[in-house]
Amino acid sequence: MERRTRTAAQDTAGRTARRHHGNRHGRSEEARRAILEAADDLLVEKGFAGVTVEGIAARAGVAKQTVYRWWPTKTDVLLDAFLEDMAEDLVPPDHGDVARDLRTYLPWLAYMLSSTDTGAVFRALVAQTHHDPAFAAVFRERCLDEQRRRDRLPLERAVRRGQLPADLDTAAETDLLVGPLYYRVLVTGEPVGREFTDRLVDAFLRRTGLA
Repeated sequence: MERRTRTAAQDTAGRTARRHHGNRHGRSEEARRAILEAADDLLVEKGFAGVTVEGIAARAGVAKQTVYRWWPTKTDVLLDAFLEDMAEDLVPPDHGDVARDLRTYLPWLAYMLSSTDTGAVFRALVAQTHHDPAFAAVFRERCLDEQRRRDRLPLERAVRRGQLPADLDTAAETDLLVGPLYYRVLVTGEPVGREFTDRLVDAFLRRTGLA
C-alpha cells in the first residue's frame, strides 16, 4: 500500500497532545498513524465487514483500548484514515489556467479512484453506504461534501481570475466534468483513461467558450 507522511497539523481534537504508553509505538502520533494505516490496509484486504477494532489494533501493534481512546467505532477510524488520504491525494493543482488544471486533475482523479489503494478504500466505503443508512449520512457529510468542494476548485479559481463568467454554475459544471468518472468507477467499470478525461475537458471548454 502507498505510504504517506501524515503531520500533526492534520490531527483532530488535540489528539497529538496526549502521550501513548503500553505498546511498541512510544509516542501518541506514531500510534495514531499506525492505527490509521492499519485501518486502510485491512479495508483494502478484507472489505468493510472484515475490519474490526481488534484487527486494527493487532495490525497497528497497539492495545484495543488505545483505538477506543480516540475513535468510538471502526467506522470512525476508517473515515478518519480515508479523509486524510483524500486531503493529501486529491487536491486539484493550480497552474493559473483552467484548461491545464482540468487536463491535469481529471486524469489524476480517475487514476486515484480506479487504480490505487485510496480508490479501493473509497469504493469499499461507498459500497457500505448501500447497507447502512446511518453510515451513508455520515459519509456524505464528512467525505463526499468535502470532495465535491475540492472538485469545484479549478472552476472557482478560474471564475476569480476572470477566465470564466462570474455567473457560471460551478456546481453543475463540476458534476458534468467529474460525475462521469465516479459513475464509471463505481457503477459500470468502464475505462477512465486519458482519452476519456480529455473528451470531458474538451466538452467543458466548448460549453464555456474557451475552445
